[in-house]
Amino acid sequence: MKKLFVGNLPPDASEASVRELFSTYGTVRSIDLAHDIFTGKCKGFCFIGMEGHEARAAQAALDGSPQENGGFLKVRFEQPRRGGRKRR
Repeated sequence: MKKLFVGNLPPDASEASVRELFSTYGTVRSIDLAHDIFTGKCKGFCFIGMEGHEARAAQAALDGSPQENGGFLKVRFEQPRRGGRKRR
């Protein structure tokens, strides 16, 4: 399974709307939508889990697509974090 980072989502985005957008390209296994603690609105990004070939198709089709908020959707494969705390 591959994880996709999706950025530049509108503040009114929900798990259902994101699932509907990506389910055209395959089965969405997981969605981790970032919400603001105080307002409950979407922070503008999420992580989506899909099978490899489906994730590649979704990324190719949706990356750079125009959004209602005037921006463009960013769809990238999740990159492992570098650095972090060092053990002694």
